[in-house]
Amino acid sequence: MKFGEVTTAEALNCILAHSIALPSGRLRKGLCLNPADITALIAGGHGLVTVARLEPGDVDEDSAAARLAAALAQPGLRIGNASTGRVNLFAQAPGIACIDVAAIAAFNAVNPMITVATVPQHHRLDAGTMMATIKIIAYGVPEADVIQAVSAGQAALGLLPPQYKTATLIETQIDAEPAVKGRDAMRGRLDRLDMELLDRVVVPHQIAPLARAVAAADGDVVFILTASATSDPADVGPEAVRQAGGVITQFGMPVDPGNLLFLGQIAGKSVIGLPGCARSPALNGADWVMERVLCGVDLTPADFAQMGVGGLLKEIPTRPKPRGDIDQVWEGSPVSELPKGDAAE
Repeated sequence: MKFGEVTTAEALNCILAHSIALPSGRLRKGLCLNPADITALIAGGHGLVTVARLEPGDVDEDSAAARLAAALAQPGLRIGNASTGRVNLFAQAPGIACIDVAAIAAFNAVNPMITVATVPQHHRLDAGTMMATIKIIAYGVPEADVIQAVSAGQAALGLLPPQYKTATLIETQIDAEPAVKGRDAMRGRLDRLDMELLDRVVVPHQIAPLARAVAAADGDVVFILTASATSDPADVGPEAVRQAGGVITQFGMPVDPGNLLFLGQIAGKSVIGLPGCARSPALNGADWVMERVLCGVDLTPADFAQMGVGGLLKEIPTRPKPRGDIDQVWEGSPVSELPKGDAAE
């Protein structure tokens, strides 16, 4: 592609690089100049114009963007219309983003004029939410580069929909029955993924009754929200899962708020022990885990380890011991005097 200033008489069928105001109206940038446009420009005193001229072997920006979007998108994503070298991809249903990160890097490395930007890996999407935008920066790019980018990014963007329909939330109590805010917050999270929260289950904060409730849970997925923070792999929540016949595959996570989460399995069902911050609708580590589990991602310890980068989330308003307060109050105190994890963890 050639780009630069030419005499207006030479600009026929070229692409106008910058918008130009004329007495008869405005010629927008990106316009392919026809004979009437040339006449209007000359009459308006524009003897020179800056244009882009496609050469043999080039593809115009809209055609290139449309081809690349079609190559990148898996079923489950809606492809928008091409305009000004841009095509957007949208989720057609709730789910999480499934991105071939290496393929996207290879796609973006082909030519700086060929780009795709996406939401983060495993980002939750509602129906109609934009997942990615493909943008051709120049007015045209070489056909050979389009072909290479198509190959590099083939089916690199997908949507993982929820794999389950129902969930059981088991809450424990020490004195009074737990407030409903925790259940309401979890219902809101599940509603976003088109899942139903089954009848409320509340048991004493003891291993045996909690184990019985876990074993009897009807939901496709089981959540546990304990009245007291789970501060050890042998604490009430994890031990109840084991006594019910299940296993614990992860305890704790490098995401804050949300450190005190555990993940397990029982009879083929996932069991998620929620941190106390799950009582708030604000984003926390439990959201990352439950969204991935509910959409069929098999989380490993390596997956949890990678969550640390970017895992320092916004402080929730209801946190009893905000990070800043702890820094001020406990600075210089012995480790043994530091506060243990609480319901906001």
